[in-house]
Amino acid sequence: MSSFRLPKGLTLYLIRHGETDWNAEGRLQGGRDIPLNDFGRVQAEEAGRKLRESAPHAEDLDYLCSPLGRARETMEIARRAIGLHPTDYETDERLRELTFGNWEGMTWREVRASAPQAAREREANKWHYAPPQGESYEMLLARTMPVFEQIRRDTVIVSHGGVMRVAFNGFGFETKGVAEDLDIWQGRIVIVTSDGYRWY
Repeated sequence: MSSFRLPKGLTLYLIRHGETDWNAEGRLQGGRDIPLNDFGRVQAEEAGRKLRESAPHAEDLDYLCSPLGRARETMEIARRAIGLHPTDYETDERLRELTFGNWEGMTWREVRASAPQAAREREANKWHYAPPQGESYEMLLARTMPVFEQIRRDTVIVSHGGVMRVAFNGFGFETKGVAEDLDIWQGRIVIVTSDGYRWY
């Protein structure tokens, strides 16, 4: 897939969902619908406050979200912090997190212990490797980029670490090798334009 250049003048505000207990334990969540923990709710509120500071006329932006509960709860808490109606946003199934298939619920240590060969294969070719019943980053890129290509207005998007990693590659900002290992912080905002991205 070739890179997609965001149109000049378009701004995206990307937010990763707040922390869950599985995040804190280092467990692979993927498609599992794990709720935010108390710290994650604090992070979501902080993201809302930062959005209010960084986005002029936040009430005029479009709001788009992964359908998974941890992302939706983050969106709704953030919108309350801005002063907006919490549920006035759209969801898109294509913004769901990278699916880890049979590995979901496990830590990477548990994956390496139970499936050492498969774990080595993924480390050697992370972008293209799909766990059993799961997805690769390459597959995730193909699933999510059509969403970004359809956006025509400044938009807030609440999704997941994997989605944001492939987006930075799909926008042409990072190579696959860099994108697949990017740290995506919770409770912060990434402001994305045609010129690049920056954390706020």
